[in-house]
Amino acid sequence: MENPNTTPPVDTNKIIEERRAKLAALRQKGNAFPNDFVRAHLAELLAADYEDADAGKLAEAAIPVCLAGRIMLKRVMGKASFASIQDMSGRIQIYVSVDDTGADALEAFKHYDIGDIVGVEGTLFKTQKGELTVRVNKLRLLTKSLRPLPEKFHGLTDQEIKYRQRYVDLIMNEDTKRTFVQRGRIIQGIRDLLLSRRYYEAETPMMQPIPGGASARPFATHHNALDMQLFLRIAPELYLKRLVVGGFEKVFEINRNFRNEGMSTRHNPEFTMLEFYVAYTNHEYLMGFVEQILRAAAQAATGTEQITYQGRAIDLSQPFDRLTIAGAIKKYRPDITDDVLNDRANIIAKLNDLKIPFREHDGLGGLQLTLFENTVESELFDPTYIVDYPAEVSPLARRSDTNPDVTERFELYIAGREIANGFSELNDPEDQAERFREQVRQKDAGDHEAMHYDADYIRALEYGLPPCGGAGIGIDRLVMLLTDSPSIRDVILFPHMRPE
Repeated sequence: MENPNTTPPVDTNKIIEERRAKLAALRQKGNAFPNDFVRAHLAELLAADYEDADAGKLAEAAIPVCLAGRIMLKRVMGKASFASIQDMSGRIQIYVSVDDTGADALEAFKHYDIGDIVGVEGTLFKTQKGELTVRVNKLRLLTKSLRPLPEKFHGLTDQEIKYRQRYVDLIMNEDTKRTFVQRGRIIQGIRDLLLSRRYYEAETPMMQPIPGGASARPFATHHNALDMQLFLRIAPELYLKRLVVGGFEKVFEINRNFRNEGMSTRHNPEFTMLEFYVAYTNHEYLMGFVEQILRAAAQAATGTEQITYQGRAIDLSQPFDRLTIAGAIKKYRPDITDDVLNDRANIIAKLNDLKIPFREHDGLGGLQLTLFENTVESELFDPTYIVDYPAEVSPLARRSDTNPDVTERFELYIAGREIANGFSELNDPEDQAERFREQVRQKDAGDHEAMHYDADYIRALEYGLPPCGGAGIGIDRLVMLLTDSPSIRDVILFPHMRPE
């Protein structure tokens, strides 16, 4: 027996059919999609100006307004009706009546649907409950919505549909819109800081003949006119450092990168990075400046440097911790001893014991990094710099003057994920050429993420790259952190998905 309290399922096809019939009737009367309505006001600004106004004085003033937006709520009565319309700034209530709007307009309004976009002209007043409302004099249907919005009390809750149909998600979920507003503020806050320090904002090629600047698998394409293979960039690094050679001694780019790799809550094949380079500095300077950038971003997004991520507090105002790879392993995995960390055979045995895959050609430093990434990285919740990366996994970083087996490189971890990567740049063209050759040997041995040999970049270094530091910050992951979002798909408007 059917439960009488169960809401019957919505027949979406039937609703669409009914709305198409309404659209057909509108077409018979003339232009069903007019574009001559000019909006003059926004809901949020009207609320800011008149929310606290005295009801009597507001009615006397008869302030004219002209708005447009999507119908989100609708309450039809006899000779009058209320609705809530939503524009880019927020919502405002409208009042449609026989006396103010006319019988024909009211009758037409009764047949409008949730989701329709309307233009209204009228005056402001307050209802008996004190709600700021537009008393409508003129009402126009601007766009007929053919598909029904999700049920108003539940909104759009299916996570996959939210990602696939972001346009509906933005209509229904204020939190989603707020996340992307904050994303814009974060990027603007970073840009403002860099420009205030006299950094030049550059645009470098997104299609490159040689993919470089990172260890990653690229997407390949073909240019017909030149009959040549090109690659979507995996990083802008080598081009930005060419600009430093050319005299742009402080340069940055907020860029789109593409890497043909797996997808997860932290990875999307198309993502946004900030990369910046500054001459006559080193990795020590960079770590301090990265902290300043993150604080500026937090202030822009939240107004504070004390944030909460997934229920745990993070204080960005204090100096970030610093650990070596081995030091971090010993701190968070005290069961892994120096005898394991400092012996290649022992560390391989440990990796096998933990069922952690590793690259057979890696030296001790590369194996330590693999162990760190698989056992410790997720534990680094508070801001922590991991420093002194092995030279074998840092083909573009300057070697340490005190230990040539490691480089002046750091990675910043917050909330268990990498946020930034930076180092003192390698400006010795002969050392760089040999490291490229080693990368090619690794690629020939089967490492698809190893770098290519970039002869033009070596030529640029031979003209002279000044002592230089450079860093990259993952914008998507930073936005995740500052908007308390658990997945990278929550902060990318249109994340990549499997085909429906």
